[in-house]
Amino acid sequence: MSTQFGIKEVLQRLGISSENKGTSTGSHWLDSTGTYFESISPVDGTVIARVQATDAAGYEAVVSKAAEAYQTWRSMPAPQRGEIVRQIGNALREVKDDLGKLVSYEMGKSYQEGLGEVQEMIDICDFAVGLSRQLYGLTMHSERPGHRMYEQWHPLGIVGIISAFNFPVAVWSWNSMIAWVCGDVCIWKPSEKAPISGIACQHIIAKVFEANNLPEGLSGLIMGDYKIGELMTNDHRLPLISATGSVRMGKIVGQAVAARLGRSLLELGGNNAIIISEQADLDIAIRGALFGAVGTAGQRCTTTRRLIVQESVYDTVKERLKSAYAKLVIGNPLDEKNHVGPLIDTDAVKAYLNAIEKVKQEGGKELVAGGVLEGEGYESGCYVKPCIIEAENHYHMVQEETFAPILYLMKYKTLDEAIAIQNGVPQGLSSSIMTLNMREAEAFLSAAGSDCGIANVNIGTSGAEIGGAFGGEKETGGGRESGSDSWKAYMRRQTNTINYSDSLPLAQGIKFDI
Repeated sequence: MSTQFGIKEVLQRLGISSENKGTSTGSHWLDSTGTYFESISPVDGTVIARVQATDAAGYEAVVSKAAEAYQTWRSMPAPQRGEIVRQIGNALREVKDDLGKLVSYEMGKSYQEGLGEVQEMIDICDFAVGLSRQLYGLTMHSERPGHRMYEQWHPLGIVGIISAFNFPVAVWSWNSMIAWVCGDVCIWKPSEKAPISGIACQHIIAKVFEANNLPEGLSGLIMGDYKIGELMTNDHRLPLISATGSVRMGKIVGQAVAARLGRSLLELGGNNAIIISEQADLDIAIRGALFGAVGTAGQRCTTTRRLIVQESVYDTVKERLKSAYAKLVIGNPLDEKNHVGPLIDTDAVKAYLNAIEKVKQEGGKELVAGGVLEGEGYESGCYVKPCIIEAENHYHMVQEETFAPILYLMKYKTLDEAIAIQNGVPQGLSSSIMTLNMREAEAFLSAAGSDCGIANVNIGTSGAEIGGAFGGEKETGGGRESGSDSWKAYMRRQTNTINYSDSLPLAQGIKFDI
């Protein structure tokens, strides 16, 4: 275990031991017959800890406790539920440094990004507290005299959350904090590639629930691979499954949940592009493209994967990017002088190398060469070079999402052509245009512009704020999390009509006299 950055002490303070049970109803951790699996840091290849997978009996115990807790939680006034979430936010503030460091070490993102992820959790707590007093319905005028109509929103029940390794804690919080103020209870399956961060979060929130004498089951934790996920997606007792991951995974989850007429909230792949106009501020454009392409070592769903540059500034942008890439420092993400950390595991490295080779076979030209780094500091085998490849949008590999720091560079003549290239992929998550021309910006944001769920002007494709709804279209899944009115996904709408008259008129003027 790495001791240089105090990881051992961080784990102790967060309640992590060398072997951990992976099944919890809150403060209680359940025995299981499931096998143990290891969380291995891509930073240095060290086994952080072992985690016991959830078995079928443990899953049933978690669901049963969740169903019991829901009976109490749903009847608590929403502002009181918000008060609990406020306390969770404060608890996260107290452990921000430690949890941020654990996220960085377990997942491989930079320490600053790890801190940013925990700050996202704190921010969504603050958002949810305010939301707990704003779960508004509408009132409508009835066509019948002496009648009043209105709608209200009620909690759904048990929300199942399946999260991905690249944001091991933030995306869970987007779902859970909102679901909790809405009156739901949650069962969380973290990625098996980053389970320790999930266990740490369970310890943190369990203390808050216990201090408020709340029942076990409000927050369930289960661990394992896709098989434990299948138990969730096929379970009619979980009316909503929120799943973050690949398009392949999302299609499986979506079909399974739809087959039982449940709800799914899917946040899947992105193939995000930045258009750089000849009227862009190139200083901003280069910085936005650089972080978008190499931040989190290209392992964000909002990573910039394609750069579509107007032909008159193409050569300038290309040379400036090559110069910027040459200055990148790759290494241990806990060392803040480094810009880029490792990929999550050696399987991700193989996918990275495969993508580079295939796109070159299709005609792609490497401008900044990729490759795997070896030697001192790179013993885990997970460190790779961010690369830039000139390519065409129709190339097979360009059409796919590769979770690695590969940036495809292409040029355009007209804005219409650029927008067509931007939209010409199966995914539809995030997009951006760099321009100082108002007409170009508005055209990009219009109905005939970007077809993505997120469209930005003069900022990159990554780094969404929690105040706005997050999600995308097409193969990205259509889900929306976090801000705006995303809370409606976690509740059921009910229309109410009250007759306070002394007669019973029927709607549409129907007569039914006896």
